[in-house]
Amino acid sequence: MGKRRVPDLYRAPFPLYSIKVDPKTGLVITAGGGGASKTGIKNAVQFLDLQLVGEQQYSATLLHSHDTDTRATMNMAVGNGVIAAGQDGTCSVMSLKHCTQKEGSTAAAKDGNIAQQGDARRRAGKGDRGGQDGAAVSEETPNLKDETAHISVADLAELQSDLNPQDPLQKVVRFSPDFTLLLTGGTDGHIRVWEFPSLKKKYDFKAHEGEIEDLDMSPMNKHLVTVGRDFACSVWSGSQLAMGLKWLETMPQIAEKTYRYMACRFGKVEDQKDVLRLYTVQIPHKRDRKPPPCYLTKWDGKSFLPMLTAPCGTEVISSLAVSDSGTFLGLGTVTGSVAIYITFSLQKLYYVQESHGIVVTDLAFLPDVLKGKNIKGNNETAMLSVAVDSRCQVHAVPNRRSFPVWLVLFFCGLMVVGIVLLLQYLFPGFI
Repeated sequence: MGKRRVPDLYRAPFPLYSIKVDPKTGLVITAGGGGASKTGIKNAVQFLDLQLVGEQQYSATLLHSHDTDTRATMNMAVGNGVIAAGQDGTCSVMSLKHCTQKEGSTAAAKDGNIAQQGDARRRAGKGDRGGQDGAAVSEETPNLKDETAHISVADLAELQSDLNPQDPLQKVVRFSPDFTLLLTGGTDGHIRVWEFPSLKKKYDFKAHEGEIEDLDMSPMNKHLVTVGRDFACSVWSGSQLAMGLKWLETMPQIAEKTYRYMACRFGKVEDQKDVLRLYTVQIPHKRDRKPPPCYLTKWDGKSFLPMLTAPCGTEVISSLAVSDSGTFLGLGTVTGSVAIYITFSLQKLYYVQESHGIVVTDLAFLPDVLKGKNIKGNNETAMLSVAVDSRCQVHAVPNRRSFPVWLVLFFCGLMVVGIVLLLQYLFPGFI
């Protein structure tokens, strides 16, 4: 559970701020850049092909890099062949098509920005090879398939998502679970909601005093949860405030306004279809010489009553993710550490101290199946992380060894027989 080295899955030529796994195309999408400063650091959205090597290791191939001019993508949402990218005070909406030559390169060429990777197909990363946590990157040219991959990215629209007069910046973007809404939050404290795919604005309301830190939408679009820097975590029905969450009810010994909410995510409960959970992260408002712990809170996703609160270390949390199954929860910190928790008990399952050299900016769990293939291999779960250090890593938790039930019962039977024989030897006539 201490320091260990996690090999890089991929290293970009610029700082990385967001990572997503597109279930439709099976691509891993990363984004970032150096912004508008004239430092020579580019701004781009990059598309990686992720492959399982063996049972527990991974490799990544860079298929295409889409240049975003002078604007770095700071946050991103992906779904239904569309990318919504937060760039300064706007949300850039782009279409994504991924096909092979056999599927028709002519159709992909119509949208421009086509990446054709034939014999010149590049391997992501340099020199890093497999390691204990499941990443494997190679410089060698892979065994090429007959098909040539085509990535087509085209601009669809640009939405004004933040109107801060001083320094407009979109902080978060999400699609609703049914992909009928696109939601953004920024430094002006407003939540803006667009109907999708028409992109007709549906709501624009002041949700918090100051910056929006995070937001998430529950299934069926019933509730929207928002987190702001004003110490509030609010539940909305449409544009109407339904209630404010109060995590301190589970920790009465902590004074008011010593902590603020940092992130929120809804999550399923495995094998319980109609049950929903909400997870929030609370971080200290001010840092002391002796750092106080950060906290995770699990809420009932319908009544929004707190169920469990647990400390999650003294490193300040910077990012949060929940697996598709709702079984695991991922945390990244400002010091570059990465952890995976079990959502049922909020106990730590995996931890790598300072896995990245600086703040972890985003996390994404791998789905169980990607394009019809088992992508987890012999791992219980696997999670991608990116950071300002330009590195993309994969954190895999191997399946824990277990014994068959019949073998356990067999040994239990032997123990019972052994105890009976021992008692008979010590106390003749016992039976």
